[in-house]
Formats: sequence, structure tokens, C-alpha cells
Amino acid sequence: MTDHPPSLSSSAAEPWQIRAARADEHAAVGQLMVTVYSALADFPTLRQQPRYYDMLANIGQLTTRPGVQLLVAEADGELLGAVVYFADMAHYGSGGIATTLTDAAGFRLLTVSPAAQGRGVGRALMASCIALAVEQGRQQLVIHSTRAMRTAWGMYERHGFRRAEALDFMQESLAVYGFRLRC
Repeated sequence: MTDHPPSLSSSAAEPWQIRAARADEHAAVGQLMVTVYSALADFPTLRQQPRYYDMLANIGQLTTRPGVQLLVAEADGELLGAVVYFADMAHYGSGGIATTLTDAAGFRLLTVSPAAQGRGVGRALMASCIALAVEQGRQQLVIHSTRAMRTAWGMYERHGFRRAEALDFMQESLAVYGFRLRC
């Protein structure tokens, strides 16, 4: 098992690498997540779910949990996106039954900067999480999403994720939908 995912790039024209975030990047990653999530239509606002946005702003704190990695996509020093990978679902931090799964890994909070959307950055971050789960011998990989993130649903489904209704839960008044990939 390695601590870092393989580096990926979209093409020779738009190279980036996927790597573990450095501690000095945590605040910038958190700000990117707050910016992206707060701009989603039909997504709870900071006022509606302040604890959620506090978690986003302080995303680096998740990396203190065993098996949790904050991965970033960057090119030429520019932060293009990020995702949090959980090797142990006990630390996943969702509602519902996901945290009880013992043969699974998960990822959450896949974020791509508005300037980098549509360039394959999200796909590369997701692929890094899939590679880590396979490398670690997990039987399944879990992700959760909301209706505000329907574009991401298509990406997950194109890469073999299937809806897993047993993993659905409510986050306050927000319906959260589970997806699962069998590894």
C-alpha cells in the first residue's frame, strides 16, 4: 500500500498531476471547496448548514484520521481540484450505513475549480480513488452525491458506479444519494 496515488494527466496539452495535498495547501483547498459548493444551485447555503461549510473550510483536519488522504489536482502550481479519499469507511463521516462497511473505501467532496471544469480533472481525481481502492484490496468504493450534483452522477455511472439506495441518507433537510463501484 502506498500513501500517494499515481500521477495522472489529461493530455500532453493540459497536463496536471494528482498528489497528496501538502499541509500548507489545506486552507486553499478548503476555500476552493467552499466556493464550489456554495455556488451549486439548489444546494444548502452557509446559513442553512454552517457545520458543513466549516468542515469544508477546514478540510485538512480530516487528514488526521487514519487512512484519510486529501488529494489535489494541480498544474504549474495552480490548484485545479481536490477529493478526500477514505481507506477506512469508519472515518467517512456520512449519515446512513456507509460508515459500517468493512470491505469498502470511499471518497467525498470531489471538487473542481470553475476554470478547470470540463477538462477531465474530476475524472482523474475519481480514477485516483479507484486505483487506491483496488491497490488496497477493497471490494467496493462508495461515493455520495445530491441532486445539485447531477452532472457528477453521470460521470460516476459512466465509470461503473451504480446507485445504492441502501446508502442513501438525509443530511438535515438534504437528501444524499449513495453510489457504489464493485472493485
